[in-house]
Amino acid sequence: MTKKSLKNPIIFLLALTALLSFSLTAFASGNYVHDPMENPKAAADIIVDPNAVYGYSPNPESPRLGVFADEDWSDAAFVEEMRRQRVEYHDSVKELYNMKSEMEAEGKSVEDIARAVSTRRNEIRMETYKDDPVGLEKLKQSNLESFGNENGGTPDYFYAKYGSWETVIEKAFSTNAGADACLGLYDLYYDTYIFDGKTVQPTTVEETTEAVIRAMSSTVDSSMRSPQTGDSPTAMIWLIFVSASVMAICVAALKKNRES
Repeated sequence: MTKKSLKNPIIFLLALTALLSFSLTAFASGNYVHDPMENPKAAADIIVDPNAVYGYSPNPESPRLGVFADEDWSDAAFVEEMRRQRVEYHDSVKELYNMKSEMEAEGKSVEDIARAVSTRRNEIRMETYKDDPVGLEKLKQSNLESFGNENGGTPDYFYAKYGSWETVIEKAFSTNAGADACLGLYDLYYDTYIFDGKTVQPTTVEETTEAVIRAMSSTVDSSMRSPQTGDSPTAMIWLIFVSASVMAICVAALKKNRES
């Protein structure tokens, strides 16, 4: 048997082993490529919760998310509704980019832009809960505890805290990474989070990895996409079984090639 005849099966086996190992790791961590607990801001607002749909729930001691800690984060229907609202909010924030560009074209000052986008960002956040009065009250309570204002942090609040109107603008575009982690959105909006004053720019490897995870997720039943969806033992055992079976087939193929 020639080296060439073994080359392709070996490459295939190694690639498959790496992919399956990675998929099992991602599966076991709630399908997140990036670990939310490595983000200091997210880690301050959430806790690892094996019973939660996406593996994380609000930290009861968090000033921002603590008021939501008493909700049932293992309830798929509740989490899905919260997720819908969260995506709607993220989409609405795009309005701020247009506002900033228009004001810059009009020659407005940095302070004017900061005041406008910061105020509008609070309005958008409140509007997200227009059909959820209970959630709106919790948001107001959270805002009061964090900013002393039920509508959210004012432009003056953020300027007094950071001493820069540029930072006030930056904060208007930032989002709560902990909330996204609880709702299965952490990877999707990872490049918008601010670490040490800078937004994250994913590498090509990370982008590729996320694409692989999305592709794999689309091929399995939705009940298996997270180990916290209510059927985690069965889902994990099933995935391990399939992985082991494929590996066995590859090994058998290699053995056959060696004997030929």
